[in-house]
Amino acid sequence: MSFQHKIASIYTDGACIGNPGPGGWGVVVYFDDGSVHEMGNAAAETTNNKMEMQAAIAALSFLKASGQTQPITLYSDSEYLINCVTKWIKTWKRKGWKKADGSPVLNRDLLEQLEQLNSRQVQWQHVRGHAGNVGNERCDAIARAFASGKTPVLRQISDISLLDDFLLTSTDFVVASVSDSDPESMIINKNTREISTLASEITMTDTSNHSTTLSHEELPREMRVVQLRNLVETLRIAEEIAEKGYLITSSELADLMDVHASAVTSRGDQWRWRNWIVSRVRREGNQILWELERGDHLSDENDT
Repeated sequence: MSFQHKIASIYTDGACIGNPGPGGWGVVVYFDDGSVHEMGNAAAETTNNKMEMQAAIAALSFLKASGQTQPITLYSDSEYLINCVTKWIKTWKRKGWKKADGSPVLNRDLLEQLEQLNSRQVQWQHVRGHAGNVGNERCDAIARAFASGKTPVLRQISDISLLDDFLLTSTDFVVASVSDSDPESMIINKNTREISTLASEITMTDTSNHSTTLSHEELPREMRVVQLRNLVETLRIAEEIAEKGYLITSSELADLMDVHASAVTSRGDQWRWRNWIVSRVRREGNQILWELERGDHLSDENDT
């Protein structure tokens, strides 16, 4: 089996809230014709390192299922992951999966999968996180969304049969059967036995083979309802942040708004977003802190 287009590069990233805590991972696959395929999932209780590894496992499984023999570059902002795969894993294995102090190596099951899937075909490349790299930023957004309990809309190749083959042959995931009326598909993580739901939000490929995203109106009603539920949850979180007077960073605000961080900082010191007035409060180190205040409340006070 092989994909119609050749993979040029793959980006991976993992995220965890609390570490340990709820986590997510994201993968962005770039093809040589400019089309893109994105993947991601969530875990209820995990660590950041596990999510970094899980993202890499999904990426390598996708590459294996593609049947491609040409070399690719896999980008990750986790030096720990890259060192594990390219340096430390051979020593750990030779020592019976023991570290220098004699303690057992953590996440052995994931490391063994990485070792099995890795090959000379893959060139591992470190990329600095949160530095404006488009592939890394997108992976981070996908991973953070899943970790936060959200379901991001993923750009995906249109040949669903190839995607199904990948999922069924992957060492990581199997697709569980669901009724046609269920708007969500189940994906089971065989390693942790944790089950999470992933809305079947599929983007189609146009006639030029470049991926495009369906507009909201073109999506099935069930999927529009899922998006609406996600929006309501986002607005609920914003309301709580405003009521409690919490200050949030630019990256956290960007995650809430589902935009790139630069779209936040470029708007100035005060602006309106939906029901809220967003104000820049102060800078702490490298971070800008923002405050949310209900705009309609301000209007009511001015009227009186």
